[in-house]
Amino acid sequence: MDNVLRFDSIRDYNTFNKQETLHPLVSIVDLSKADPRESRKMSYGFYTVFLKQIHCGDLRYGLNNYDYEEGTLIFLAPGQVIGENIRDNYYQPQGIALVFHPDLLPGTALGRHMSDYTFFSYEVREALHLSEKERQIITDCFSKIEYELQQGIDKHSRKLITANIELFLDYCIRFYDRQFITRDNANKGILEKLDNLLHEYFNSDKPQLLGLPNVRYCADQLHLSANYFGDLIKKETGKTAQDYIQTKIMDVAKEKIFDPGKSVSQIAYELGFKYPQHFSRLFKQRIGHSPNDYRLLRDPN
Repeated sequence: MDNVLRFDSIRDYNTFNKQETLHPLVSIVDLSKADPRESRKMSYGFYTVFLKQIHCGDLRYGLNNYDYEEGTLIFLAPGQVIGENIRDNYYQPQGIALVFHPDLLPGTALGRHMSDYTFFSYEVREALHLSEKERQIITDCFSKIEYELQQGIDKHSRKLITANIELFLDYCIRFYDRQFITRDNANKGILEKLDNLLHEYFNSDKPQLLGLPNVRYCADQLHLSANYFGDLIKKETGKTAQDYIQTKIMDVAKEKIFDPGKSVSQIAYELGFKYPQHFSRLFKQRIGHSPNDYRLLRDPN
């Protein structure tokens, strides 16, 4: 039995929340109009953004409860599951939801840039917490979208609606940048944990068992989504997460090169490379010399 309540169309979601459907592909939903509901896992076949204004019972992710203060945005990509099945646990939903179907996007500027909004792949606990001024900007964006919906569909509707959604999402990029900065101490703690994680990884048998550490592995170990982890590393270091991890791998490689008792192939396998030639190619790309040339340069004897 499927225990997930699925919404494939905007109309279905509007009906569920007692909301009039003004456009088949986009809606601003006032969740306070909906009936009290039992806690359920839910999945949406469209992009969903929740602006939560009070503590709510519908945002339970995995086995964790999360408290949402006024002015918190949660982003869900199509197909993502949120909530938890809790029998006889009823609550009154609150807040506002912006929902828009992927079919709205083809041929629009928003469609061409949708991949820029990586926060749609963040986990719920990585939500965007807004200041009062930021919340006012967000609600103003929602008001503009709602205004366009109330005008009825004409030849201008799609362009104006998607332009306002794009403006809203661009503001969210700015506000997430601010959140990364204001949580600088916490972010540096993540970097420290990452460095410790990689140090422990290469001082264990994991490279031989699991291969090279990648972005998803590190994010999972730090209990972060891969996109949030990648964006955080980029903001803190100016490097992509993959680039940062590869730099650390090369730092370990350079130390191992100094051991004259180990061949380049042995070092490659110890680091988790499947093929020594892949290690040699990456080493030369990153360091500027082949492993053997680097060894000779550092130890000409």
